Amino acid sequence: MSDAYQPDGMDPSVPKLEVRDVTVRFAGLVALDAVGFTVEPGSVHAVIGPNGAGKSTCFNVLSGVYRATSGSVRFGDAELTALPPHRIAALGMARTFQNIALSPRLSVRDNLMLGRHRLTRAGFVSAGLRLPSARREAARHTERVEEIAAFVGLTPQLAMPVGLLPYGVQKRVELARALCMEPRLLMLDEPVAGMNGGERREMAELIIAVRESLGISILLVEHDMGMVMRLADAVTVLDFGRRIADGPPEAVQNDPEVIRAYLGATSETEEATP
Repeated sequence: MSDAYQPDGMDPSVPKLEVRDVTVRFAGLVALDAVGFTVEPGSVHAVIGPNGAGKSTCFNVLSGVYRATSGSVRFGDAELTALPPHRIAALGMARTFQNIALSPRLSVRDNLMLGRHRLTRAGFVSAGLRLPSARREAARHTERVEEIAAFVGLTPQLAMPVGLLPYGVQKRVELARALCMEPRLLMLDEPVAGMNGGERREMAELIIAVRESLGISILLVEHDMGMVMRLADAVTVLDFGRRIADGPPEAVQNDPEVIRAYLGATSETEEATP
């Protein structure tokens, strides 16, 4: 990874993300029940919980894919609950996906250029006619993509179709594409899912490097508890759509309700008690 990657024309202020009493219902099923937490500027905040706890639903609400039934999501001064995904992205929120969402036939470079789309100022006609202003802008975006690729360790793969790359490398491409949006908040949905041990360590180091280089906020959904405890400043735990714990990793991992959610309410000791 290169140390050359720095913010590009980004507002230096990173706002709080404040989630307040967010409820989501699907045909009578409560997927999220008055969930709330705050992602402090420049922090790594993890959302964890057993399968079906509501983590993905929460991410989809924050990124505008789902509409909350009630509650508030604020990013700085902006209320997000009524905004479509492209408007939320324009505020500086970028995400990766649990299942890789890349264009497999396109090269790594072209996939990363897609992340620059919201920052493109040249109009369709200017780009089509290759006017000087459009050519200059395209050159700036290409240079920035190459900087980010070098930072993430993807320079040798820039010309390769994404579909030919190993799974772990594709996950890094997806993270790099999100970085190409110049986010102030980066949302990572299970970034090490399906990776081997070496790939997990590399991704954890990359996330640390992103935070240290940019100082942006990172919101993380992840099942790898070792990684969560290593990276997160704060952890919110969901279970059956409810928040059952919120705080520093050390306090959360020892919370009795969290232990019950992950391990079950009945221990062998309890079973042996007359």
